[in-house]
Amino acid sequence: MADRGTVAAGSHSDEVSALVAKYGRLPAGAPVRLAKPTSNLFRFRAPSQGPGLDVGRFNRVLEVDSAARTAQVQGMATYESIVDALLPSGYSPFVVPQLKTITLGGAVAGLGIESTSFRNGLPHESVREMEILTGSGEVVRARPDNEHAELFRGFPNSYGTLGYALRLEIELEQVKPYVRLRHVRFGSAQECATAIAEICRDRSYDGEPVDFLDGTVFGAREQYLTLGSYVDKAPFASDYTGQQIYYRSIQQRQVDYLGIRDYLWRWDTDWFWCSRALGAQHPLVRRFWPQQYRRSDVYRRIVAWDRRHAVTDRIATLRGKGLNEPVIQDVEIPVDRLPEFLEFFHRDIGIAPVWLCPVQLRDAEGWPLYPMDPDALYVNVGFWATVPLRRGEAPGRFNRAIERAVTELGGHKSLYSDSYFEEAEFWQLYNRSAYQQLKEHYDPKGRLPGLYEKCVGER
Repeated sequence: MADRGTVAAGSHSDEVSALVAKYGRLPAGAPVRLAKPTSNLFRFRAPSQGPGLDVGRFNRVLEVDSAARTAQVQGMATYESIVDALLPSGYSPFVVPQLKTITLGGAVAGLGIESTSFRNGLPHESVREMEILTGSGEVVRARPDNEHAELFRGFPNSYGTLGYALRLEIELEQVKPYVRLRHVRFGSAQECATAIAEICRDRSYDGEPVDFLDGTVFGAREQYLTLGSYVDKAPFASDYTGQQIYYRSIQQRQVDYLGIRDYLWRWDTDWFWCSRALGAQHPLVRRFWPQQYRRSDVYRRIVAWDRRHAVTDRIATLRGKGLNEPVIQDVEIPVDRLPEFLEFFHRDIGIAPVWLCPVQLRDAEGWPLYPMDPDALYVNVGFWATVPLRRGEAPGRFNRAIERAVTELGGHKSLYSDSYFEEAEFWQLYNRSAYQQLKEHYDPKGRLPGLYEKCVGER
């Protein structure tokens, strides 16, 4: 592996030199955008008119150091490719986000979370070093202990507005072949929140260890926590890539087993439950829907096409109905305020199911643009659907209500989807002074978009 890593490192250096030269040839003063083959953002806007910087070749695992339990990975490598490279040796990243085509650079610069986050934090917290092409066209090595430490800490939640991660050194953890799942039902949000806090504190439940923890809310009186534990052997292994659908099994089984790879991608086959809206869960449709196309990036392309051409909205208008507002968000709520948030959500928004994922930061110093309290346990609440609007009502009503509730409860909202914050409010929440200092240092000419313009801007 070391020899292959040396060759890969040499190739990477050549690719970096070529990219820097290309960046230097872009028109002076023109805004720069990232040209890449995949995206998991849900901000569907008119295409940028700025020149595109093609970073598609930065998509490989360069080297794995089993002794140090680290890997050198290029920023555009998808988690699917990273997992495929690491699992044969018995390793995995500390946190593997739910969808296959999320890239390592995207998860670090934006949002990434999963069922190990209650013990491993967020993806950027297991990064040891980043090689970043900054807005000024310079490539820097950012570490927590060097002259670019402020960029290292400010890069998470910057969404490509300070620069692009070309290579990252990440920590790895050893995995086992199977995961044993227990789906435990709770009758109230308060009971569920109490159990989350206790499990995260003890790393166990009913005397058994818990290595993975997430939850699914089907209604105010029906919520489940799914507790996963590594095991070497399994009496059976379920398969949810065919006719069976994972999230439905949560209500049907108390105990289940999955191979580690199938566990990591259990949500991807049906994009959690969102494939239902596209008809992919209907038994007859599913039978003829090619298995290789039952994956999140395919579904997202369908949604992007619909949003681009407003097909669903046009049909609703022809039928004399109001539009639907996309409500696609992940928010972090302090665990003790989770019952209040879910009460509001059931009453005023009405989307189900809803995903729960506990997260506690590993790093006590915190992250300037990711304003979460390192001493607090949060629960990520994820919801991805549409809500009917009254006839003639413009989208934004429901998302804005959620933003207000999250702020009032001391929570945090990720920025991968539509946001409706006023600019002053946005900067109160996302640390304007720290961001401006980094922007002036690493992108003084404003070649890259600003954080507010990119994440809120014109809708």
